[in-house]
Amino acid sequence: MASVTGLQTILEGYAPDPANLLDILHDAQEANEQNHLSRETLREVAEYVGLPTSTVVSSATFYSMFSLTPRGRHIIRICESPPCQLVGAESLLDLLIKTLGVEVGETTEDGAFTLETSSCLGVCGVAPAMMIDEELYGNLTKERLAGILEAVRSDDDGS
Repeated sequence: MASVTGLQTILEGYAPDPANLLDILHDAQEANEQNHLSRETLREVAEYVGLPTSTVVSSATFYSMFSLTPRGRHIIRICESPPCQLVGAESLLDLLIKTLGVEVGETTEDGAFTLETSSCLGVCGVAPAMMIDEELYGNLTKERLAGILEAVRSDDDGS
């Protein structure tokens, strides 16, 4: 969970205005080592911006980039749009499931990756596509996918 001190530092970077809610939630989730928003964090953010906790929870559950459950250090989102499906996204998803040993919505045993799908990443011109964290990868192939996962793991290991 993001530490109280860490959350306090995040909150101090924003005016206590409901217009800052999504930016605060992004920063709070990013600061959490388990990549999610805890109920305590949502309550504290609600109090800070002057909104009911239920409104903040509704916002956090509406947007797919937020999670109320712990996730891996890296979030893999593979696009499920028709253009991506037409050029092989389904087989890439199957490969990710096999390689990572998890189903969609699950986190690898080592806590490195959580596998998710997205209805559209908005990059049909480079389909099939996926995102890992904020990095977009297009024109994916099975070989390229393996190399990308290896590179992300290497970055985690400090190699």
